[in-house]
Amino acid sequence: QGELVESGGGLVQAGGSLRLSCTASGLMFQSYAMGWYRQAPGKEREFVAAISSAGGRTSYADSVKGRFTISRDNAKKTMSLQLNNLSPGDTAVYYCARASLTRTWPTTIGDFGAWGQGTQVAISS
Repeated sequence: QGELVESGGGLVQAGGSLRLSCTASGLMFQSYAMGWYRQAPGKEREFVAAISSAGGRTSYADSVKGRFTISRDNAKKTMSLQLNNLSPGDTAVYYCARASLTRTWPTTIGDFGAWGQGTQVAISS
């Protein structure tokens, strides 16, 4: 099944930017839709963005539209999330996720079958 490893988190000031990366090991990365979720302290894990297996379709939570950009490089088995114009409300642990089934579009958190360990993003005001 492989492994997902996130990187790129950190502490930045409000208005700043970060770029998160997710590196996948194992076969068939190019066959799965991928996504990013985040979880703030005391809150449920929430959807951030998703990208189809070939990268032609993307989806964003309303709270991040216009500020975050999801992308992937299937040759390198990596997925990225560019975070711009960050605010304290974006503070959370960000998780990389892979859809459970190949060539499907995940619509709920239950449609993701593999998760990374998460990377912390903290925004200071």
